[in-house]
Amino acid sequence: MTTSLQKWRIPLRLIKRYDIVFSCSRRLLHEGPDTIEELLDRHIVKKEKHLDDEEEELLNRRRLTSTRREALGLYRDIIRATRFFMWPDSRGVLWRDVLRENARKEFEEARLETDPEIITRLLIGGHDAVQSAIDKLAEKQRQQIQKERGGGD
Repeated sequence: MTTSLQKWRIPLRLIKRYDIVFSCSRRLLHEGPDTIEELLDRHIVKKEKHLDDEEEELLNRRRLTSTRREALGLYRDIIRATRFFMWPDSRGVLWRDVLRENARKEFEEARLETDPEIITRLLIGGHDAVQSAIDKLAEKQRQQIQKERGGGD
């Protein structure tokens, strides 16, 4: 009995015979942490594990690589989509060239942006604009085909 009480670090002089008998029927208050540090460790919200500089840099590179990959994918989608715009504008310049020039200019302006929220907004806005332009072009082509078929019959 003495050894089991010693492992709980309860001084023997504080324990009376009544406490030993009574503790058998109920849980001892000291069945918890032995030190204040253990108590605090058990009940205080712990901070996230801190990464060292190399791990944090690697994580930032992965995030950067991810957004860079998305930005390059968007740029490629824009270049692919512009090949369908083969008619000239009022100055005689092909819309394809105008759209590619504007896309390049906007990408260059946003090149040094570091805020992830703004980058995400730009990427989403770019994807939406490309999709909208392709949808409008497809609708106009459908209308043109229907017009030609209706006029030819």
